Amino acid sequence: MATEIKAPTFPESVAEGTVAAWHKQPGDSVERDELIVEIETDKVVLEVLAPEAGTLSEFLVAEGDTVASEQILGRIGEGAAAPKAEAPQAEASAPAAAPAAADAGGEKFEVKAPTFPESIQEGTVAAWHKQVGEPVKRDEVLADIETDKVVLEVVAPADGALVEIKTEEGSQVASEALLAVFQAGAGAGGAPAAAAEPAAETAEEEVFEQVGDKIVAPAARKLIAEHGLDVAAINGTGKDGRVLKEDVLKAVKSGSAKKAAAPAAAAAPVVEGERPEKRVPMSRLRQTIAKRLVQAQQTAAMLTTYNEVDMGAVMELRKQYKDTFLKAHDVKLGFMGFFVKAASEALKRFPDVNASIDGSDIVYHGYQDIGVAVSTERGLVVPVLRDTDSMKIADVEKGIVDFGQRARAGKLGIDEMQGGTFTITNGGIFGSLMSTPILNPPQTAILGMHKIQERPMAVNGKVEIRPMMYLALSYDHRMIDGKDAVQFLVTIKELLEDPARLLLEI
Repeated sequence: MATEIKAPTFPESVAEGTVAAWHKQPGDSVERDELIVEIETDKVVLEVLAPEAGTLSEFLVAEGDTVASEQILGRIGEGAAAPKAEAPQAEASAPAAAPAAADAGGEKFEVKAPTFPESIQEGTVAAWHKQVGEPVKRDEVLADIETDKVVLEVVAPADGALVEIKTEEGSQVASEALLAVFQAGAGAGGAPAAAAEPAAETAEEEVFEQVGDKIVAPAARKLIAEHGLDVAAINGTGKDGRVLKEDVLKAVKSGSAKKAAAPAAAAAPVVEGERPEKRVPMSRLRQTIAKRLVQAQQTAAMLTTYNEVDMGAVMELRKQYKDTFLKAHDVKLGFMGFFVKAASEALKRFPDVNASIDGSDIVYHGYQDIGVAVSTERGLVVPVLRDTDSMKIADVEKGIVDFGQRARAGKLGIDEMQGGTFTITNGGIFGSLMSTPILNPPQTAILGMHKIQERPMAVNGKVEIRPMMYLALSYDHRMIDGKDAVQFLVTIKELLEDPARLLLEI
């Protein structure tokens, strides 16, 4: 009897998905819980696993088709998966190997990926800090798993060593996926020695490369390139006719393998010096940042309004109280505390700016959770300060310092970067004079701070040099009217130019 393969139950905010990729084809055998197909929604990629072992009999939807929640995608017919036919032989040989394994050390453990939060579907093995056979202590870091939000550490379950690495660096893994086999009490001498001979044979095979109809050694390849020889004209004396360095030297001496001269007009220009290039895979965090930014521009009617603020009053306040503030609160008085408090007050006055769009619904938030963009080596992350309206400036400054330190160390939690209602980003710390920030969905507005620059300004009919900062508010015009966006930004400007209004709440 055929078993139906159904799409997962989508979250309430997801109406439909797209068949991203089939990992099995009709006629392929599958095991229970083996990945068959991926469904991509506007928020996450969902994996569909085989409900039973058998043979994939048919597709009902093709890659690229749009599917609904719990829609039938295909069917699995009766019949055991191919790998099971070899199981008896594998089981028969297992007892013979068991005594040897038992003598090598103590108890064996499966090293698994951590349990990912619900919002994370998969991660990437970023780095193995220990290799097979290398002795490790209990709770020492074995590997890093990089997700699109945080880096998770996998630690040793006991003193011992890795016996086998199942998942290499760069591989994608699911929650609780098997990463390696670990043996308690094992040292550096066990597993590597057993694998040394096959590895050496493999290395010997890999150094040779197919060039045309010939198999050529690395040293021979270099000489062929240097002397411009025709590899087809060189007689290889190595195993199976492989071309060795000695064969190339003979051809150079005899002049029997020179290539025909190329036309002068086709000669490539000579470039002196090294021209290095390096290709590395994009990190999952960078991929997620890129996807979300493009999505924000494609789905939102994004506009940006600008204004400028005289930072003289705030700077004078900082200068006057910075030492007292540091002694009282053990944290420096920065600009961000003033901006967060000003934004909190402005958000209360303009609730549309503090709202978010969920499908065809508008969600008004009765609180102010402000995300503060933090730059790290891995990319930009946006941890969220909760209930900023009730926070003091000292609490804001302490929270931002803590976020910055933990973000650069990769120690921020998933829950600390979710659920913000508004975002502030400060390009001024890098010298940016003017920019257009991009929305952080599903939020409908983001405030961009910039460099403080002294400029001549007209003040009471006179020209004065004032410390000015450009402010940029990007907003979703589907939700926020231009009038409200401008007035929101003017409110922040007025609060910052007269900081006493923040204390008096006027």
